[in-house]
Amino acid sequence: MQILHTSDWHIGRALYGRIIFDLQCSMVGVWQKSSRLKGVNIMERYKNLGNDSGISAYEIGDDYIKVQFRDGSLYLYNYGSAGSQNIEKMKELAIAGKGLNSFINRFVRKGYASKLI
Repeated sequence: MQILHTSDWHIGRALYGRIIFDLQCSMVGVWQKSSRLKGVNIMERYKNLGNDSGISAYEIGDDYIKVQFRDGSLYLYNYGSAGSQNIEKMKELAIAGKGLNSFINRFVRKGYASKLI
């Protein structure tokens, strides 16, 4: 697995006194689209608004969600392994940044399709 470190992009910061946030957002969108077309997976950092989650990142697809835990393990959950309703709820919680770890523990515990890492 290769990881692209993006914290050095300083999104939202001024460059030589000029605000270039719109340009930066546009470029991130282009990069994401290009990456997905080339089969590169893009993980989103989990917000962890409850400050007690074991989840560090996630990736959402049409019929799946990949969840990376703080220990580095990465699991794929899909419609076939956990059911479409559970997957859609997991996506919702991942985007919200709160409750995903609890939901997995309570409702889909071993319902993953595969352990990727």
